[in-house]
Amino acid sequence: MSAAEEAIDDAIVRRAAVGDRDAQRQIYEAFGGRMYRIAQRIVGESNAADVVQDAFIHVFEKLPSFRHESELGTWLHRLVVNEALQHLRRRGRSVMRTQTLMEHELAQTDESTRRHDLAEMLGQAMRLIEPELRLIFQLKEVDDLSYAQIAEMVGIPPGTVGSRLNRARRDLRHQLLNLGWEPSR
Repeated sequence: MSAAEEAIDDAIVRRAAVGDRDAQRQIYEAFGGRMYRIAQRIVGESNAADVVQDAFIHVFEKLPSFRHESELGTWLHRLVVNEALQHLRRRGRSVMRTQTLMEHELAQTDESTRRHDLAEMLGQAMRLIEPELRLIFQLKEVDDLSYAQIAEMVGIPPGTVGSRLNRARRDLRHQLLNLGWEPSR
């Protein structure tokens, strides 16, 4: 949690809930960057700003109903995730369309080029798995959240987080192999 996020106390949340624009601005400035990165992972760069804008509109509409049962950041995270998934549903893209991929060989002699190519391949493979699986994988492997935290954010039982994480790993491995990745032995 950033220092800006920690600075948001119950008084600011209460003021924002009754329409205080300054308090709403403080919440947006504290959490906006993180919420943008979350949206970007789900819907991509070109749609992330729209998703965050819509999400914060809903946040400020729903803020009076925030019951402080979880951290404000966790609650905001869940609203942004839900908005991003709704965005994908509205666009009719529950599964990312596969794109024609150009074949390329990894440069074995130049380690930095090889790492760059592997990162590019991983990014492409991530875009090819279902958005919800991608989100759960990123929350666990990138953000290092617990199953319980992910379950609360996404709105599913912790056991389901585990099964979807396993499916995400399996699908990601399958996509990487299809893209020409060769696991080290």
